[in-house]
Amino acid sequence: MALEITDSNFNEVVLNSDKPVLIDFWAEWCGPCRMVGPVVDEIATEFEGQAVIGKVNVDNNPEISVKYGIRNIPALLFFKNGEIVDKQIGAVPKSVLIEKLTKQL
Repeated sequence: MALEITDSNFNEVVLNSDKPVLIDFWAEWCGPCRMVGPVVDEIATEFEGQAVIGKVNVDNNPEISVKYGIRNIPALLFFKNGEIVDKQIGAVPKSVLIEKLTKQL
């Protein structure tokens, strides 16, 4: 299961992580987000111990969303050493996300 990332724990969980991080920016009202959400949870299970996988509800965490210019969701950002190294906007097959995450390991 993916971690819930919030405005208050973002720095600790994402920017200070010694592992690659994948964040799914989503909202309850977003149809494509509901398709991507379960896939992100599966990836979290598969990459447990290798990467940090989290979700940010954009409605509840506006600071992070504004900071990273999230205008379209689902938006998936890949971080390494506190920096964005890749991103994916919109729903895509699980294989695309796994390929992007594996490059960061």
